[in-house]
Amino acid sequence: MSSRRRDPRYRYGPWRGGPDPLAPPYDVRKALDAMGEGVLQGESVRDALRDLLRRGLPDENGRRRGLDELLARARRMRQEALRRGQLDGAVTKAQAKLDQALAAEREELAGQDGDDARFAEAQLDALPRSTAQAVQELANYDWASPEAEQLYRSILDDLKGEIVDQQFEGLRDALQGMGPEAEQAMADMMNDLNDLLEKHARGQDTPQDFDDFMAKHGDLFPENPQDVEELIDALARRAAAGERLLASLSSQQRDQLAQLMQQALGDGALAQQMGRLTDNLRGLRPDLAWGRTPGSRQAGNQRGGEPLGYGEAAGALGELADLDDLIEQLGQEHAGATLDDVDVDAVERALGAQAATDVRALQQLERELERQGWVNRERGGLELAPKALRRLGQTALKQVFAHLSSGRKGQHDVRDAGAAGEITGAARLWEFGDEQPLDVVRSVANAVRRRAGEGLDPHADGSLTLLAEDFEVVETERRSTAVVALCVDLSFSMVSEGRWGPMKQTGLALAHLVATQFPQDALQIIGFGRYAQRLSMEELAGVEPDYVQGTNLHHALALAGRHLRRHPGGEPVVMVVTDGEPTAHLEPDGEAWFDYPPAPETIRATVREVDALTRYGAAINVFMLGEDPGLRRFVDAIARRNGGRVFTAEPDTLGEYVVSDYLRARRGRRRSA
Repeated sequence: MSSRRRDPRYRYGPWRGGPDPLAPPYDVRKALDAMGEGVLQGESVRDALRDLLRRGLPDENGRRRGLDELLARARRMRQEALRRGQLDGAVTKAQAKLDQALAAEREELAGQDGDDARFAEAQLDALPRSTAQAVQELANYDWASPEAEQLYRSILDDLKGEIVDQQFEGLRDALQGMGPEAEQAMADMMNDLNDLLEKHARGQDTPQDFDDFMAKHGDLFPENPQDVEELIDALARRAAAGERLLASLSSQQRDQLAQLMQQALGDGALAQQMGRLTDNLRGLRPDLAWGRTPGSRQAGNQRGGEPLGYGEAAGALGELADLDDLIEQLGQEHAGATLDDVDVDAVERALGAQAATDVRALQQLERELERQGWVNRERGGLELAPKALRRLGQTALKQVFAHLSSGRKGQHDVRDAGAAGEITGAARLWEFGDEQPLDVVRSVANAVRRRAGEGLDPHADGSLTLLAEDFEVVETERRSTAVVALCVDLSFSMVSEGRWGPMKQTGLALAHLVATQFPQDALQIIGFGRYAQRLSMEELAGVEPDYVQGTNLHHALALAGRHLRRHPGGEPVVMVVTDGEPTAHLEPDGEAWFDYPPAPETIRATVREVDALTRYGAAINVFMLGEDPGLRRFVDAIARRNGGRVFTAEPDTLGEYVVSDYLRARRGRRRSA
């Protein structure tokens, strides 16, 4: 029987099995737009990304799962851990059991006659007040009451079980009633463990060494570590928690517990191996908070309901230490912090699997922004990539035009054809004075339709008469070249008065408008504080306030003049956005001179630049933010001197004013010198 050949062809189509399994966890473009909003509000790119990750993006249910939510949960859990119980419970429980044992012994002795009973009572009366010392003095006491003796023995047996169980989870039952052979077996396991750790510290261990150890003792490690590093992590966290417990107690409580622990472990092989293990773990994980109380508050002051035993208290402190580390990681407060600093495994241990998934998603979002080319890490900082700046500039321009009225939008239309005009594809009826070329096809078609509408055969005599009403002209985009210098104030007052974000938005919107609609224009953005500097679009997006005093308009206008002279064929446009009068100027040696109130030398130097630009034919239009009287007097004076205009703008209308003025100014003609 012949078999049918399987069709080797494959068919491809869009994924229809639910959410795209290869898609990033967040809409990266949406995340970029959220970052852009922060930048347009005046934030740096680094801060905008940080705020995005802190807030998170809303999911399909509108819920945000960012770092702030995880941080709040971690802080709540820390408060709950602080209220869990009393950390000195091991000593308190030992004291309670000792009191019960002594009460049972006294009751037994009270029913006996003879000197031995009276001597025993005298021994009990002479016991030290210290619980640890009393337990030690009773080590060789001949108990009369079996119940009392059992209670006494349980003090050290239970503490020994808690100590080992705290270090080796799940081994407490194995220690109950442990005899010398069982205790020696435990010591032998710890000796093998210490040998493995010391070999690992020297870099001499192999995976086979770990496998051999687990094959021999793996049933004593319920966490089932997969390698020696996981084993060290688990053991070191518990050992550090035990030391933090001692550090968290008062000196008296610490001495009491240390003595009890020493008595519980004795001076045999088990005690020696426990000490050796602690030393090895300290050396392998020195970064853990060994002996440090968690948080800013003394954990020893922790008060809750029931006293906590040694293992419970150490576990609570271990949890507190983990939460403190996690809170620091999620806070992202240190310089250069990234989400890669967050220990996802620690998040899962403390906050659960969903929280770990959320952190991984945020980490992936951070990486996707860089992988897809939206952000770059340059010179140790974060910058928006060119395509992100284009998107941000488009957003800024949309926001600016959203405030423009329909009347203002009408001012953008120009009837005369500019140099290097380009056909837009649209046409309109000819009007007297139009310079645009005629659209011959449309004009002839209009004449044919008009003649047919009059009931005449357009081909009767083989001729066609065109009337003025038939003509249509081709719409062209005006391409008159402009040379634009936008000078923006970077002084700290722009931040303190809420003007930093609108200034950035205005600059980015104008840059995008020039780049996309008028690429033949030459735009230079100049920022000025104590000194002035040329700013690219990338630098403007990431620029931060100049916290050094000074408003050096003199330097800014000098840079603007150089920019205009490099492009002598264009229409010169100078626009200044500021909220304060000039308080600094450049000295001949290039150093800035600052004085407030403004020194006469500063005013004279600035006016000289105004005059130079006036002679060149450039109007200086000033957009004044705020109502500073000194600034008002100064800009009115230079307006009269230069012939430029003065605008009093609010932060939310600044972009509208500047963009509208640019569109108006570039339609003008170069002023004569």
